[in-house]
Amino acid sequence: MDKVLIAMSGGVDSSAAALLMKNAGFDCIGVTMKLHDSGGATCSEKACCTASDAEDARGVCVKLGIPYYVFNMSADFDKNVIERFVHSYEVGETPNPCIDCNRYLKFGGLYRKAAELGCHYIVTGHYARVEFDEKLNRWLLKKSLNAAKDQSYVLYFLSQEQLSHTKFPLGEFADKSQVRRLADKNGLINAAKRESQDICFVPDGDYAAFIRQYRAADYPEGDFVTAYGSILGRHKGVINYTIGQRKGLGISYSEPLYVLKKSVSDNTVTLGTERELYSENLTARDFNWIMYAEPPAEPINVTVRTRYHAKEATAVAEANADGTVTIRFAEPQRAISAGQAVVLYSGDTVVGGGTIC
Repeated sequence: MDKVLIAMSGGVDSSAAALLMKNAGFDCIGVTMKLHDSGGATCSEKACCTASDAEDARGVCVKLGIPYYVFNMSADFDKNVIERFVHSYEVGETPNPCIDCNRYLKFGGLYRKAAELGCHYIVTGHYARVEFDEKLNRWLLKKSLNAAKDQSYVLYFLSQEQLSHTKFPLGEFADKSQVRRLADKNGLINAAKRESQDICFVPDGDYAAFIRQYRAADYPEGDFVTAYGSILGRHKGVINYTIGQRKGLGISYSEPLYVLKKSVSDNTVTLGTERELYSENLTARDFNWIMYAEPPAEPINVTVRTRYHAKEATAVAEANADGTVTIRFAEPQRAISAGQAVVLYSGDTVVGGGTIC
């Protein structure tokens, strides 16, 4: 039976994935990524990288009788997740560090470790599915049967090679309670463990404070302006704001104002009304087509997510000669943010995805 490397966070999902692979007869190795050196960024109790999480992962592996290792990937994490996160805010974008962690750590560094160990597959506790379509001659990424937990959005970057060597055992479960019951029935210590919520390297959720500490620098105040250039007041530094933000602006106006745009070049934050938050189209860069070997020559009809848990919107996507993709919505969409991922779907299948410009 094939050897598999199982990425284990210490949570019930990755533990249940290990159990399922073990029961299916695979030769399993459990691995936890150490993402922080001592003295660096710390994890909150709601995050996914605490010392107790590693102990839980180790305990599950002992229970299952499989080898367990911890790989120090802190340097990669700092370079490919934290640095990207900070830089994205500095250039006026709103990043999604969980996507970068999946892309560069789990399916980057850990994927390479799996190959070095002779593992044919990497296994994670993600709620998604991988299938091979003989008609298209393509490996496809599909939504989980559990719509509420579907994580296909954060996996849009996977290549054909990666998809062909990846297994998501939990994608076939329609309900999270089924996973917990499976873990409990088999005596796994974390069957009832709460889910991680926070970004692991921002302990208190204060992104701006983290960025200032990480850079050992502050960011200058500037003007709040309208879309027409009128000055409304002073902002506290562009890193403190996200598109669609309403609270904490400190501006008195005849109607509620929201952050529409952040401009680093002139250090302004543009504010506007709710109706000004809506956009009819967007452009995406660094696009990864999963369903197609080459970008489609003609516009295609798709549904689109512009945020992790956003409702899908009907749209038309068109590949451009420069590698970008233009997406035109049937109905204007609210608070589209540069730096976030946009993912295209055809039914339950991921067509592809990229980063909003």
